[in-house]
Amino acid sequence: MLADLIRKNRSCRRFNQTHPVEPEMLHELVNLARLSASSANLQPLCYIVSANPQKNEQIFSCLTWAGYLKDWSGPKEGERPSAYIVILGDTDRARDFGCDHGIAGQSITLGAREMGLAGCMIASINRERLREVLNIPERFKILLVIAVGKPKEQIVIEEVGSDGGIQYWRDDQGVHHVPKRSLNDIIIGSY
Repeated sequence: MLADLIRKNRSCRRFNQTHPVEPEMLHELVNLARLSASSANLQPLCYIVSANPQKNEQIFSCLTWAGYLKDWSGPKEGERPSAYIVILGDTDRARDFGCDHGIAGQSITLGAREMGLAGCMIASINRERLREVLNIPERFKILLVIAVGKPKEQIVIEEVGSDGGIQYWRDDQGVHHVPKRSLNDIIIGSY
């Protein structure tokens, strides 16, 4: 059921790094993005996929993880993603990419969950370094990097507390807690 898949589709930040993600799986995920909605059907997105451990290490070095977890610099060795999908905007096809990369990213991460994998959309990227590492031509705008792998953490959704805090956090057992606003807090009109 779609609702169950969406509930399971949390931003995963710790993975079983020894569990491989085959290039064919990444191609299947990109195909889901290809089939997704695109503003004015321009289809301006392009992708780079990596399941290569050496290239993954270079991509990893360009990323910043989990801004709310101030005492955590990202997944340690053994907990890093087994693969990445880099979403690019082709400026020869469009000048603005609107929300296309968000739609594509959601399709990719939902597909990953359906495969028993997990993903994390990352926009905090050292774009200059990533462009150099992956030899990305200037015509492509780097929009998102999606980390993909077998999840190695438990993530739970809970309601935002009375303090209104929306920052995710980890408890002493390493469980990742994600506060979500209630439906009554976000529906401001119903006719």
